[in-house]
Amino acid sequence: MSDTIAKTDRPTFGPSRAARELGLKRGEFDLAVNLGLVRTVPDEGGGAPCVTGTELDRLRAADRFPDGLRERVRTTGTTESAALMEIAPTRFTSLARFGLVVPVRFYLNRYRTVVWLYLAEELRQFAAEASNARLLSGRLPAEMRGGLKSGLDRRPRNWRGRHSGFLLRQAGDDPWAHAAAVASLLAPADVAEVVEDPWERAQLDRLRPRLPSHGVPGSPAAELAQRLMTAGEPDEVAWIRADLAHTMETARRMRPAPRPGSPLEQAPPAAETTPRVAPTRPTESASLREPTPPTELTPPTELTPPTEPTPFTAPTSPPVPQPNGLLGRLRRRGRRSARSVSMPPARPRGQGPIGNPGGQRDAAKRRTPIEYRGTPKDDHT
Repeated sequence: MSDTIAKTDRPTFGPSRAARELGLKRGEFDLAVNLGLVRTVPDEGGGAPCVTGTELDRLRAADRFPDGLRERVRTTGTTESAALMEIAPTRFTSLARFGLVVPVRFYLNRYRTVVWLYLAEELRQFAAEASNARLLSGRLPAEMRGGLKSGLDRRPRNWRGRHSGFLLRQAGDDPWAHAAAVASLLAPADVAEVVEDPWERAQLDRLRPRLPSHGVPGSPAAELAQRLMTAGEPDEVAWIRADLAHTMETARRMRPAPRPGSPLEQAPPAAETTPRVAPTRPTESASLREPTPPTELTPPTELTPPTEPTPFTAPTSPPVPQPNGLLGRLRRRGRRSARSVSMPPARPRGQGPIGNPGGQRDAAKRRTPIEYRGTPKDDHT
């Protein structure tokens, strides 16, 4: 009952519901939160930040709602931005590469080309400044021309600096969350050199903010986006590392990193090579249980005297099985006839008989035929 009353007194809405209530798309709502146009509160269940009903009422009461809020989070690409500032797209790209206009978002198209987006409100303010009139028309300054010829492109670095401000705003007053926001822009090797304690690095990983996702993890698009979101220039890396070291000192003074209480687990989990097995302890019910009487031991059986060793006999080969039936009789008859009768040489096919035909017929008549009836008889009978 108390939970229902608390929710009624202070209703909160999730990001998707709050975006529908304000008439914004989900990407526009996230950008409004990053810019500080929409105030959020932490979720009691540990989820995404929520928006209170009071905040929604405040935004609805503003002038030109919802068109005014939607116009403040409107983003434009290169072509639309150039048309908004009334300059050529190539000149706008030169201004953006030199760092005079800062992108607020980016995405990768189907050709894995980076598309930078800019706030339309900031572009109108830049074009309205009288000091920027010489940059919108005429010849560009020599410094800009030299930098652009050498391949200068400050758009990724300016986006990282701007996004770092968004993350620090979301971190609030937690020093560890501030350190995690700064560490999210560095490569893991740079973070390990600044923060040598593995438990502190684990704490930073737990509080690491979620960066915008582009493509499936491990895909070429995701790897390209990760390179854009990670500091790569030497001076930028040195500056962020110094900021991380300073933020870590503040976080250590405010609250040390959580560590396991057991003295056996003072080493980080990554250093363990073999798992530890906790010793089993008897439960309370087992200790109060009555001891069972010991079982009676059976007397040992008498030993039998050793028997005399049997003499060694050479192993005999098993008899070769003889085929039975008609095949066996034919084989045995062939062997006996081969021993008793010498067969005449075979004559080639298509030729007549060899030698005297008449003599062969007389010899065949004089030869006694061998008959087998039942059991084969002796060959010489």
